Order: sequence, then structure tokens, then C-alpha cells
Amino acid sequence: MPTHAADVLLEETAAPAAPGFKSSAHGLLRLRFERAANARTTLTSCEQRPPLQVVRSFPSGESARLVHLHNLSGGVLGGDVLELSVDVREVARAQLTSTGATRLYRCRASTPAALQRQTFRVGRGALLEYLPDELIPFAGARYRQETFIELSDDAGLFWWEAVAPGRAARGELFEYDSLRFKLDLTACGLPLARERFALEPALRPPQSPTRLGPYLYFATFYVCRVGLPASRWLELESDLAELARTLSDPGSTLWGVSTLPAHGLVVKALGVRGRNITRGLNDFWRASKSALYGEAPVPPRKVY
Repeated sequence: MPTHAADVLLEETAAPAAPGFKSSAHGLLRLRFERAANARTTLTSCEQRPPLQVVRSFPSGESARLVHLHNLSGGVLGGDVLELSVDVREVARAQLTSTGATRLYRCRASTPAALQRQTFRVGRGALLEYLPDELIPFAGARYRQETFIELSDDAGLFWWEAVAPGRAARGELFEYDSLRFKLDLTACGLPLARERFALEPALRPPQSPTRLGPYLYFATFYVCRVGLPASRWLELESDLAELARTLSDPGSTLWGVSTLPAHGLVVKALGVRGRNITRGLNDFWRASKSALYGEAPVPPRKVY
């Protein structure tokens, strides 16, 4: 696809290396998206420090910008501190994806858990679509993730995350040490959702009926557009609940939908096979974007 002058990256800087850098990494990626005069979104600022890197950005659809997030290390190592900050300015549209699954590698006993801290700010009338591939925790991995999402008036969000039990093809299931997740989602300064959970397979078996039960994969999908009335969300919840019933197959895959206190809803999934989760997330994305924007989603192009 040809590159237009307005699509050129305007600013790119490399942050200095963290003092005392040794075997672990302190990666940083700060991205800013703005709408240009031609109504197309451009990546106007990209500050990056390895191992985090933007591979390339592309136009997506008529007005959005697609960015592939890449980790030069091939995955997240014990002791790594990775910071991702995304600022989608007023009426801009950004779509983020990964170049593949995120591998969480084994942590040495003397090494602290890896930490990924990610902040997303979506300006007035802007839209962020965050559509990464799944997290795959290897045996012995210890990982913490902190996510903060701030939405302004009329901002839109399609944000998902899927987590595998491990390297399932090798029979490696729930052999990681710990996964800890924290998420705060706000709109116009008011809280919409807070998540706090931890999985520690050696201490609390994930396949307990109070946790994942017979399922191996789990996923979350947040759908928001600030300012729509509650009646609109109840209507969409009803429509997506019907889709959830269609896609659910007890013992194989379960889907559920619930409205947030305002401005959005959340979709949750449990599954035995990752591919069913991936297909289902795309089905919910297609249905919700059509309902909220009257548009068909544009799946992200993948680069390897």
C-alpha cells in the first residue's frame, strides 16, 4: 500500500538505557496518534527503548492507523520491566496488534517477576482497537501486568486479551509460577471496571471449580463508547448474549456478556482450545463495531 506524506512518522527518539542495566531489560514504548488535515490518523510520536519496538505502521481502513508491537527479545524475560504508553488524540483512530503470541519465559529463583505496565489514553471522539495475540506463560514464568485505560467523552474502545495455559502443544499446562493482573478502566474520570486476580498453579489449582474448572484458556474483551445511553447498552448486551449462547458449547467453550455501570460492556470467555477463543473474539468485535459505529472491522495485517 503506498505511503502518503501525512502517514510518515514525524518523530522518533530513543530513550537512554536504564542505569545499572544487566541481564533484565527496561523497555519503553510511547506512542502518540493524531488526526491529520486529510482526516487520516498518523503516528506523530514514537519513543522506544529496546526490547520494545514498533515494526512498522500502516493505514487501516479509511482513517485509522495500524501499529505492530514487537519485542526484540522474542518474549518477556524474568526481571524485565516493560512500559507501554499509548495516547490517541482527539478524533484519531488507532489499531494495535502484536507480531505474534507474547511468550513469558521462565524466571530464575533469584530474579523478580517480569512486569509489564501499559497505559492507554483515548481522547474525545477517538477510537482505540487493541487486538494482541495471546499470552503464553512458559513453565516457571512469573509475570505481573498493570493496565490503565482512560477514556474521554465519545471515546471508543475495543480491547481484548487472551491467556493460554502454557505451551499446550507440548503438554505444558499450568506449569508457570504465577500470573498477576491488574486493570483499571475509567471514563471521564469515573471508574467503569477494576480487575485484580492472580493465578498460582502450585498453590491454588486453576482447574478448581471456583477458578477455570475444566477450561484451559481465558479471555476478556472490553467494548466501550462513552456517552451512549444505558438503553443502548442493554440492547447491545441482549444481542451479544444471544451470540454468546450460539458460540458456547459447555465443556468446550463458554462465553458471557455483562454491561458495565455505564458506557460499555465486557465479554468473558473460557475455552479448551485457543482457536475457538480467537474466532469468538473476532465475532464479538464484528458484532459490536457494527452496532456502535455502523462499520465492519478491519482485521489487522500481520507482519513476521
